[in-house]
Amino acid sequence: MTSESELLAKIEAAGEELRAAKSSSFEKASWEPLLKELLAAKAEYKTITGKDYINPGGSESGGRKKKKEEAVSIASSEKNKAKNAAKAAKKAEKEAAKARNRAAREEAARSKADKLKGGSDVCFGDAPLVRSAFTTDRVWTNVRDLTPSCAGKNVLVRGHVQTVRTVGRVTFLLLRSALYTVQAVCAPSSSIPNEMLQYLAALPMESVVDASATVTLPPEQVSGATQKMVELQLREVRCVSRADPVLPFQMEDALRPEAAETDVGAYDATTESSAAEGGRVGQEMRLNYRWIDLRTPANQAIFRIEAMVGTLFREYLTSVDFVEMHSPKLIAGSSEGGSDVFKLNYFDRGACLAQSPQLYKQMAAACGGFGRVYEVGPVFRAENSNTRRHLCEFTGLDLEMVINEHYFEVLDVLSSLFVYIFDGIKKRCSNELERVREQHPFEDLIYLEKTFRLTYKEGCDLLKEAGVEQGYYDDLSTVNEKKLGDIVKAKYGTDFFFMDKYPLAVRPFYTMPCPEDPKASNSFDFFVRGQEILSGAQRIHDPKLLEERATWWEIPLTELASYIDSFRHGALPHGGGGIGLERLVMLYMGLPNIRKTAWFPRDPKRLTP
Repeated sequence: MTSESELLAKIEAAGEELRAAKSSSFEKASWEPLLKELLAAKAEYKTITGKDYINPGGSESGGRKKKKEEAVSIASSEKNKAKNAAKAAKKAEKEAAKARNRAAREEAARSKADKLKGGSDVCFGDAPLVRSAFTTDRVWTNVRDLTPSCAGKNVLVRGHVQTVRTVGRVTFLLLRSALYTVQAVCAPSSSIPNEMLQYLAALPMESVVDASATVTLPPEQVSGATQKMVELQLREVRCVSRADPVLPFQMEDALRPEAAETDVGAYDATTESSAAEGGRVGQEMRLNYRWIDLRTPANQAIFRIEAMVGTLFREYLTSVDFVEMHSPKLIAGSSEGGSDVFKLNYFDRGACLAQSPQLYKQMAAACGGFGRVYEVGPVFRAENSNTRRHLCEFTGLDLEMVINEHYFEVLDVLSSLFVYIFDGIKKRCSNELERVREQHPFEDLIYLEKTFRLTYKEGCDLLKEAGVEQGYYDDLSTVNEKKLGDIVKAKYGTDFFFMDKYPLAVRPFYTMPCPEDPKASNSFDFFVRGQEILSGAQRIHDPKLLEERATWWEIPLTELASYIDSFRHGALPHGGGGIGLERLVMLYMGLPNIRKTAWFPRDPKRLTP
C-alpha cells in the first residue's frame, strides 16, 4: 500500500510536470492527461488520509496568484491610462486648435482696430496727449488765413470737427476755428488707405484735430464754409482731443437762426427750454453748457465785439486825458443807497459787494486831484429782476470828470465817446457783425454825428402826443422807454439819443438838484433802440448838501462818513456816468436777451457755470 509520503511526492511531481507542460504549450490536449493524473493522485491521497491535499507551498502559490492578479490589474490600469491619455491629448489638441483660431480672430480684429486707430507709422490716428514734453518746428496756419493765395501750399491746421459726411468714396470734414470754417477732403489713394476714411467717419463731432493738407481751389465755391474759395486735400490727420460721442446738443442745431423773441418783459428760466428740441437749442440749455455754446460763430463774434467796445472805451478816454482806476468791490455800505446789495461777512463785521464804483471815482476825480478817471469792472446788484435786460452781476464802464461850469461838458464827452465806439465797431468788426447777423438778423444802428438831445419834459410831451400817459415827475417805465425810442426814431431818424433833467426823486442821493426846477435834477440817460444804456448826472460836491440829500433818502450818515468827509477838504465840481457793457452790446446788435452778451450770466436764478 502506498504511504502518505509517497503520495505527496507523486502529487508534487505531477504538479511540476503539469506546470512545465502548461508553460511550454497553450494547447490543452498536450497537458490535459497530466492534469487528470494530478487530480487522481489528490483523490487517492484523500482516500488514504481522509483529508484534502494541501499544497505545502500554498502561500507561495497564492502569492504568485495575487501577483498575477496585481499584474493584470496594473496592465488594465496602464491600458486605461493610455486610453485616457489619448482622449486627453485629443481634447487638448482640439482646445489648442480653438485657442489658435480664437487668437487668430482676435489678432485680425486687433489688426483691423489698429489700422482704424492709426498710429505714428500711418497718416492718421490719435495724437499723444499734449503735456508740454517737447517742442517742434511745426507751424500752424489759422483757418481765417486760408485764401486763394495759399493754393498749392502745404499747411497744418487745428480745429474742431463740426461735421463729417461721406459721399461715395470721398469723406468731407468741416473744420472750425473761432469764426471761420474750411472744408477738408479725403479720398483713398496710394498714400491714403481706406482705414483713414473710416477713422475720419468715426470721429465724434467737436473733436479737435490737427490736419496736414494741401490747399487747393475747388471748382465751385464751398457754400457751407466761410473760406469758400479754398479746400484742404488731407494728407494726415491727428486727433488732439476726442469729444464724447454724445453731445448735449448738436452744433448744427446751435447754429440755427433763433425764433423771434421780445427784448423786454419778464424772463422765466423755468419755461425757457433747457433741452435741444425740434432742431432748436433753448437758452437755458445753451447756458447750462456755455462752453459749447460759446463756440458758435455768432457767439465768437458777439464777445469779440464786446471786447472791442472795452478797447474803444479805453482808447477814447485815454486820448482825452482820463486815467484808468481800480476801485474796491468789498465795501462797508451801499454804493447807491437802498438795500439791494449782496451782504457778506468781512472778518468780524458786515460788508457788501459794490453796486458801482460811484463813490470812489468821485473821490479820485473831484477830491484826489486826477480830474478825469474811468474804470472797467464788475458791478453787483441784488435785485430780484427776472427780465431780459437785467443781471445781478455785469461789467460797468464808468467815468467821472471835473467840470468848469456846466454838466453839459460831461454830455459832450459822453456823446463823442459813444460816436467813437459806434464808428469803431463798424470799422473794426465788420466781419464779426456779419457772423452775428447770420444767426441773429438785425438792422444797423442809426445814430447822428451830433447826438440828439431831449429834456425829460420834452420826452413826456412826445409820449403824450402819441396817446401815452406819462407824468413829468414820474419815473419812466420800460414800456414807455421803448415807445419813446420808436417815436424818436420815426421823427428824428436816430436810434441813439439822450434825455436830461430827470425828476430828482427817482435819482440817487448824490445827484445835483436842478437850479431851475427843485423837483428836477442835473441828471441824464442815454438810449439805444429805446432802452437806457447809460445813467449819469452832475454830482453834489458840497458836504452839507450831501448830508441833506442822504437824510432825505433816510440813509444813515454813519454809513457815508468817509465818502462825505472826502468833500470837506476842497472838492471840484464834477459829473459822470456808468454804462452797462452787456446791455450796450445787446442793444447795438438788437439782441433780445442780455444773457446772450454775458459770458457766464448771473441772474436771480443762475449761479453756475
